[in-house]
Amino acid sequence: MLKCIVLIIRVRGQGRQGRSGDSRHQVPECSEYSDSEDLFVDCQGRKLSSIPIALSWSRAPDHLLLARNRIRVLHDGAFSGFEGLRSLDLQQNRISVLEEGVFLGLIHLTTLLLQHNRLGTLSEEALIPMPALRYLRLHDNPWSCRCTLDSLVRTLQVPSNRNLGNHARCAEPVGLRGRKLRQVDPELLCLELEPPSDPPDPQGEDQRDSTYPLQPIPIRGKPDATTSCHTYLFPTPRLDCRSRDLAEVPADIPGDMVHMDLSQNSLRRLKARDFVEARSLRSLNLSDNNLEDMDTASLSGLLHLHELDLSNNNLHFFHYGVLEDLYFLSLLRLGGNPWVCDYSIHYLVYWLRLHPGVTHSGLLCHSPPELRGKSVEDYVHSYNRACSQTEHSQTEYGQTDPELWVTSMELQEEMEPAHLRGPQKYHVTRLN
Repeated sequence: MLKCIVLIIRVRGQGRQGRSGDSRHQVPECSEYSDSEDLFVDCQGRKLSSIPIALSWSRAPDHLLLARNRIRVLHDGAFSGFEGLRSLDLQQNRISVLEEGVFLGLIHLTTLLLQHNRLGTLSEEALIPMPALRYLRLHDNPWSCRCTLDSLVRTLQVPSNRNLGNHARCAEPVGLRGRKLRQVDPELLCLELEPPSDPPDPQGEDQRDSTYPLQPIPIRGKPDATTSCHTYLFPTPRLDCRSRDLAEVPADIPGDMVHMDLSQNSLRRLKARDFVEARSLRSLNLSDNNLEDMDTASLSGLLHLHELDLSNNNLHFFHYGVLEDLYFLSLLRLGGNPWVCDYSIHYLVYWLRLHPGVTHSGLLCHSPPELRGKSVEDYVHSYNRACSQTEHSQTEYGQTDPELWVTSMELQEEMEPAHLRGPQKYHVTRLN
């Protein structure tokens, strides 16, 4: 259970001068909270241009969150006073320079998030003061894969460092652009940086970076979740993919993500096994897309999902079986979809009846016009009542055998996953 401490740290006039002359401002407004006895200091999105002074916390923090600020340079000793840190989140800043002594003293740090910045180079020496480092995120930085990056590349490629810089890619030179740092041949980095001067190519072809073997960049399929989205690890792992212009669910969703937000994208269809790797998800937001169709196996693997938001899409119905893996679902948002009230919508209503613990909202008929605005559940109920009356009338004239009707128990057995059904004691075959 997350325990919030009502404590706001406000600015006090004095600051300490850094080498560049800029003062290390105290936090204009940060919050503290504790979780499992760990102290989190949350300074995210505070428009900070430097690291706060470690004087105002109730005790030494275990986790410092500085994402979404305006920090450009990290000088030597920037984190003095934070020696007890175990995680440091610096993603989504404007960091382009890290001095070699910036992380001095952080001997307990296990997680360092530097993704989505402007780093072009980084020396291995900057990582040496952090012997406990186990997770390092470096992707979405314009890495210059030249000689100055040699020591970092070699460090990332040590087999025991399998969680360091997994998705970081070269931005230059042209011959290595798009290549993962973990896959670059270090021998290529310190080749002659500038090619010999040649006369202009009569064909007008670009001769730059000709010292590097030009190889075709592998064709990349689906976008990668780690590089396309923002990853937050504290207080709970969360993947923020909002407004990323995604046309499909990204691949390689980390298996430890608890929350995922894919709202405000351009998704039109969910494919089979799109979330099969996201086995820890508790909430999934797919609202405000263009979803028209969900494959029967599109939600396969989401065994622990509690909340699903499908509002404001273009869904007309659900395919039979699409919800069968959602054993623990408790909240389902369905509003803002043009639900068609015909026989194709019955599966969704029957599933909801069999799962009374699921709170749902927004299930209203959009068409046909005579049913617009009516509750889908009321429509299905009236449909079944009308059918029941018709079948009763037909039985009086001997036209329909009541034994052929599907009972509610048979319907439940049909909708249950096969491995949950009880053994069949007998099977009846009718021969006409």
